[in-house]
Amino acid sequence: MKEQFVKWLNRILIFDVFLVIVGFLWFALAVIGESTGIPLGFKLFQRLWLPLFNPAISILIAGAIFSWAINQIQERWFPK
Repeated sequence: MKEQFVKWLNRILIFDVFLVIVGFLWFALAVIGESTGIPLGFKLFQRLWLPLFNPAISILIAGAIFSWAINQIQERWFPK
């Protein structure tokens, strides 16, 4: 049961990492476009920041801490 949970947690975190990376690349390109006058979706990125990217970053950090905690508990209480 624990192995399945950790497996799915890792899958969700991998997807979340790619979402955050794509968001960062989009932000970088949108800022460059905004400074040069080319519309590359900077205003759309700003509208999506709170409902999409902010929770994605929070889930990524929380999931990494949770995964670390599970591994630490497993190593200390159930040594191999």
